[in-house]
Amino acid sequence: MFFKLVRKNSKRSRKENGLFFLSLIVSIVAFYIILSLKNQDVIIFLRKMESDAVNHLFMMIPVLYGVSLFILFFLVYFSGKYQLDRRNHQLGIYMMMGMRRTRLLLMLLAEEIWSSVLSLAVGIPVAVFISEMISLITARVVGLGIIGHRFTFSIYAIFWTAVGYFAIRLLALAILSGNIVKKEIGQLLYDSQEEKQRIHNRSLVLIQFTSGILLLAAAYGMAISGISWNSISGMIITIIIGISGTFLLFYGIGILFEMFLKKRGTNKGLGIFTFRQLQETVFLRPNSLAISSLLVLMALCFFGYGISVGFGSDRKEQHVLDYTFQGDEKQIKTELEKINFSDYTQELFEVRTGYFSVEQDDEDGFSAESLISALKRQNDSNDEDIIFNYLQYFTSMHLISLSGYNHILELAGKEPIKMNEYQVALYRDPEFSDEKMEEVVKDSLLEKPYVEIKGKQYQLIEKFCQDDIVVDRAISIGYGLVVSDDLFERLTNVNYSSYWNAALKKEIVKSKGLLQAISQVNDKIDQTSLKYESYLQNMGRKLFYLVASSYTTIYLAVIFLIIANTVIGVQFLMQQHKTGKRYRTLINLGCHYEVLCHSARRQIKWYFGLPVTVAAIGSLFGVKSLFTGILVRSVKDEKLLFVAAAIIVSICVIELIYMTVVMKLSDKYLLELIESRQEDN
Repeated sequence: MFFKLVRKNSKRSRKENGLFFLSLIVSIVAFYIILSLKNQDVIIFLRKMESDAVNHLFMMIPVLYGVSLFILFFLVYFSGKYQLDRRNHQLGIYMMMGMRRTRLLLMLLAEEIWSSVLSLAVGIPVAVFISEMISLITARVVGLGIIGHRFTFSIYAIFWTAVGYFAIRLLALAILSGNIVKKEIGQLLYDSQEEKQRIHNRSLVLIQFTSGILLLAAAYGMAISGISWNSISGMIITIIIGISGTFLLFYGIGILFEMFLKKRGTNKGLGIFTFRQLQETVFLRPNSLAISSLLVLMALCFFGYGISVGFGSDRKEQHVLDYTFQGDEKQIKTELEKINFSDYTQELFEVRTGYFSVEQDDEDGFSAESLISALKRQNDSNDEDIIFNYLQYFTSMHLISLSGYNHILELAGKEPIKMNEYQVALYRDPEFSDEKMEEVVKDSLLEKPYVEIKGKQYQLIEKFCQDDIVVDRAISIGYGLVVSDDLFERLTNVNYSSYWNAALKKEIVKSKGLLQAISQVNDKIDQTSLKYESYLQNMGRKLFYLVASSYTTIYLAVIFLIIANTVIGVQFLMQQHKTGKRYRTLINLGCHYEVLCHSARRQIKWYFGLPVTVAAIGSLFGVKSLFTGILVRSVKDEKLLFVAAAIIVSICVIELIYMTVVMKLSDKYLLELIESRQEDN
């Protein structure tokens, strides 16, 4: 009988609080995914290439896990409080009919354990499936392929997910049940006294509102300008200013809220009732709304940053080369012939680079004044300043041989460069470039500027060269010139560096996948004494950045969004439950169900709308701040901000859906009140 009652109560709680149950399942999924990260294909690959960096990432996972548990505890606590408040009358009846307090607590404990087991039983299989899909999709997107993928089932992740989940649920129940034990039967059978409305001073509220806006503007200004990222103390000050500004904003936002509602009028229907309810909700709950807004803000910023970085990483660079060797030509070719290197790769070719050094007092050495003048004639921009300030301090010029660069273009499926001995091409390493800079330079090249070398003019062709000339980052060239082979030899005095490049055959990559193909060839090259760089090193660094930034920020975003939404929704429903007497009075006066629902829905829109709107506006500046502080140069792109904005809008749509679900729960509660009155009659 006892266990039958436990299952019945647990089933009813899940039915009445399906939103909370779903939030917990999403939390379980998030826990498992972050704890099982080491089993994903991309991470397994990264451990071979960037083992130290990946190990540092693994050291962060327990911290993320602990912080998530700490925050989720409050979600469980507030949701559990709402559920128990709704069951006060039921628990009071049990005690009035002779159930001892110890047995009552045992029943609540059994319900909690049963509900936790069911949520884990649902959440773990879903988590395993999603984790495998993420592993496959990520590997596919970054070009690793799916060959060699093995299904993984992390006992470690399941164990710690279950331990952490049970710990926070049982701890929350222990605190809440302690409050139940202290209450007398009469307190459980009858609703508690409603909170009294706080009297506010209009002048003080206006000062708080203005101060909040100014502090938030200062915090975002410091973060976007980069001041906050210069030191830990600067970041701490920015965070303190931002949090203080948010709280002051919500302490003062009620004055605008009141003016807006009064202007629109509140005399129609339940306008006065709705206005008073909203007054209490806003003026009595500024701290709750501020905390909820901060949680939503962090979720939106992390989502916007994490997804946009994942979208933007490696978008600009085209994969062409797979291997680069440096050394004696005869030795390289001899060693590679021993392992039948040509069976796996296309033709081995040479790219030569060298310096044309210029003495500072040599007026006939090198000059880029014509190019600088062309840049100055473009529209004013910071990019132009960076370019011509960089160029005007040239004391040496990095040169690249035309034949080697053309071979790279042919591999990439591009047209080779054609130019005479008095023409050169401007080169810029793609790592140091962005779209705005490219546009400025390309527009300048249309004016046919020239450079002077040893008193001779060499026209810059219209093509702006930005293809990697070696694998990985063996060399990085800020600005250089692609010149004909004859001119290259004359200017470098045959004193240059040779890089021997090769690309895997397309049929091998197609049959084995990029990861498997390069790994197999690497094993063969490791049998020789050659020093080389492979595309895996380059891929490894990019993937680590993608995983470390995108995975962790998206994980935190999911956690913060779940908590923020649940806290906002649960607190409103708790407030509605506490003011149930008012709704009963309106029902007794003959108020219709549709009118009550309209009033409650209007309250929900304001209660959700205030923190979410403030967070959405702030997140645009927040994401921009993250781009300023921690976005690496290789993925910097102005379009990423628009991608982040689109992500934020999408999350706001999810917020709208969540708000609709809370509205339906509110409608259900009001229907229960009407049905209970009809039963009494």
